[in-house]
Amino acid sequence: MLKQLTLATTFLALAALSCPALAAEDATGTWKWTTTFGDKTRETTAKLKQDGEKLTGVYVGRDNMETPIESGAVKDNTVSFKIVREFMGNKITIKYSGTLSGDTIKGKTEVEGGNQTQPREWEAKRQK
Repeated sequence: MLKQLTLATTFLALAALSCPALAAEDATGTWKWTTTFGDKTRETTAKLKQDGEKLTGVYVGRDNMETPIESGAVKDNTVSFKIVREFMGNKITIKYSGTLSGDTIKGKTEVEGGNQTQPREWEAKRQK
C-alpha cells in the first residue's frame, strides 16, 4: 500500500510540474505598446529580464534613449516596475502594473508629474 501511495504522489507531482496552467509565467523578453499623449502616439518598448520574482531591464523611449526600470517585480503573474524620466527639467515617474498572460501584459499605468497623477490603461505585447 505504501508503495502505491508513493507512486501516486510522485505521479501527481510530475503532472503538476508539467501542467503549464500551474507554472508561473516568465516576463523575460522585449515588450511593445502604444502610448498616446494628447494628439501624439508613440510606440514604446521595454526589454525585461526576470530572475525569480526580480525584474530588471530598460525602457526604450524617444530617440532610442534607454532608461533603467526600477522596483521591478513579478509575483503571481503580476508584473510591476517604474521608470523615472526627466522632461523639460521636471522628473516624471511612470508606474506600470499588469497581469502577465502568455505574450500579453494588461493593466494600468500611473503617470506622476507636477502636482497630478494620471491613470491609464496599459497593454503590452511580447515581440517574437
